[in-house]
Amino acid sequence: MSTPDVVTPLDGEKAPASPRADLVTAAVLFALGIAIMAQAWSMPRFVEQSGTGLTAPGIVPGFYGAMIALLAGVLGLRAVRRGGWAVHAPRRAANGDGRQLLTAAVLGVVYAGVLVGRVPFWLASALFVFAFTTVFEWDQGPERRVRRVVEAALVGLGTGLAVTLVFEKLFLLRLP
Repeated sequence: MSTPDVVTPLDGEKAPASPRADLVTAAVLFALGIAIMAQAWSMPRFVEQSGTGLTAPGIVPGFYGAMIALLAGVLGLRAVRRGGWAVHAPRRAANGDGRQLLTAAVLGVVYAGVLVGRVPFWLASALFVFAFTTVFEWDQGPERRVRRVVEAALVGLGTGLAVTLVFEKLFLLRLP
């Protein structure tokens, strides 16, 4: 039996997540995706009111649940190939994973609880994506920092506008 490939980070890069952590994450996300699909399937379809299957409110969350489950399956397969199923898989120190999780949670709460509804939706989304990208790309080093911030601003604006256009023009939903 071959040993899993050991990936060493380059200077300035973070070590990849352990295969065990990826496998556990994949299992949790797979269960979440399946639960979302089950709840979406149980939503009313309004067929009795001459609605079509395409107007059912569960389509978008069902699609998201299916994508979460599918991508969790891919992550799980990759983790198994890297030895995440082994009982004695090497463990890695958290190295700030808790801090990153807290940062992501705070940014999400600020976005959903403070920005959405107080500023135009496209701007709230653009600010969220900009802040999220900037915070998590900041450690790339000072020589890359200006470029990363500019890229974050462009991605944020693009995302804010794209999300707004898709929901308002394609899904015909009014956004806050």
